[in-house]
Amino acid sequence: MTQDEALDILKTGSNVFLTGEPGSGKTHTVNRYVHWLRERGIDPAITASTGIAATHIGGYTIHSWSGIGIKTELTKDDFDRLRQNRRAARCVRAARVLIIDEISMLSAATLAAVDVTCRALRERQQPFGGMQVVLVGDFFQLPPVVRREAPDTSMLSLLPQDDERGRFAYLSSSWYALKPTVCYLSEQHRQEDAAFLDILSAIRRGSVSADHRALLWSRRCSMAPAQDEANAGAKNVTQLYSHNIDVDRVNAVALQKLPGQTREFVMQRIGPDALTTQLVRGCLSPETLTLKEGARVMFTKNNFTAGFVNGTTGTVVGFADDGERWPIVEVRDGRRIIAEPMEWAIEGNGAVLGRLVQIPLRLAWAITVHKSQGMSLDAAHIDLAGAFEYGQGYVALSRVRTLSGLTLAGLNERALAVHPDMAECDAKFRRQSDVARASLSDRALFEKMQAKFIIACGGKEPQENGVAKAKVIGDAGAPVDSSIKVYSVDAIRQQYPNAYRPWSEDDDVAVTRRFKAGEKTEATAHALGRQPGSIRSRLVKLGLLE
Repeated sequence: MTQDEALDILKTGSNVFLTGEPGSGKTHTVNRYVHWLRERGIDPAITASTGIAATHIGGYTIHSWSGIGIKTELTKDDFDRLRQNRRAARCVRAARVLIIDEISMLSAATLAAVDVTCRALRERQQPFGGMQVVLVGDFFQLPPVVRREAPDTSMLSLLPQDDERGRFAYLSSSWYALKPTVCYLSEQHRQEDAAFLDILSAIRRGSVSADHRALLWSRRCSMAPAQDEANAGAKNVTQLYSHNIDVDRVNAVALQKLPGQTREFVMQRIGPDALTTQLVRGCLSPETLTLKEGARVMFTKNNFTAGFVNGTTGTVVGFADDGERWPIVEVRDGRRIIAEPMEWAIEGNGAVLGRLVQIPLRLAWAITVHKSQGMSLDAAHIDLAGAFEYGQGYVALSRVRTLSGLTLAGLNERALAVHPDMAECDAKFRRQSDVARASLSDRALFEKMQAKFIIACGGKEPQENGVAKAKVIGDAGAPVDSSIKVYSVDAIRQQYPNAYRPWSEDDDVAVTRRFKAGEKTEATAHALGRQPGSIRSRLVKLGLLE
């Protein structure tokens, strides 16, 4: 299934499991859907199974959003406390669309707890209280960590905590009740190497051959990681390790060996401690970022306008000659980017509830495999000799775009293993996705369902000067009244890619800085990918022009 086909299904309001191999565009598709909803005045609840994943998509952990915290089983007292948790109750009751990213790392028991909570707070017995639920992830990647505790007989048990089969969310009774439409993305936007793709596919199938192993071992680095630490600053690749202790050691040694002055950048917290603490736990940039010229770094957020994404790597080549002295990063293609502060935020009901401000960088001689999930890397040096979890090796290897960008320090058999139940499960998901794709042939029915869904959510088609611009001219089955001017956002964006793109706080900071520096409007428009008129309008709104 293509991304556009999955997006068409999402727009109908159907419950969806959006899946696909790493690099197939799951996050990109979700971002497109969120933008589509917000254009129509529908504010989705954006959550993820872990704090790191939540920061990638600008949302909550599902545990925080629902108010369940670390619990996977709920007592009657717990429900009473949840009802008194005004923030969580308000969020759950107001939501029309719930997105849960990295669903592979959410246990079946936790998914069931969220379901029961939503039903109770919304006072509706449909799955998750009747809202649309979008589950996103790939079960071949890292599985959930299930805590082993003695059962409490006073609890309303949702799934046995000691039942191994209950580890995966798709085995939850709540998943079956939800009956999500499976959208299995088939396009590949990360790996560009056929031989490397074949290895990754073989790992998914559980059919890694001697030839695959030989090809991987051909990428073995001639030096052991411990011997290479002295030259870590010269290595132009990120190193991935299974354990934090190895990551911390490599980064600390490499930074210490660099000459020159140390510079520190301290994170700002804005908002309630509970929310900002959650953000800090998931933020890939540290609370105190320590850098030197020559430091190997990685960007930790997306900023397409500035030319970097989460996972872009480079080297600090200096610090800007201004009052703030922001780091200047030279990336792999030779471009130099001034790394200015960005925000990590939690949003709810159309407002920012808590945020962090920090330079979007972290030291990147080494990171853990866990923190690398969701990233795309041009090159990586990976040590999987200590791999201990199903999917850990697959996640690490699939971060890299090509085999030539990979070097291996070590590899064990667990690194090439995925959970034994996954092959049968994956085949079932693919069949279900094929059935869903076949249903797309009835275009008129899908457009009718999409229109009904917008109305049911209390949304409306976006307006431009009082004129609806939602219909796409030329869509099959889309009637067009020639007496009404109809705009196609998609068609406009073919010529102007950033048309109708909302202004973020980072955009406002950039346009303000450029205006105060005396830059011409046309130059600012070119740099930010906007139209000059859009820049002037924004400057007026910011009070910088009359």
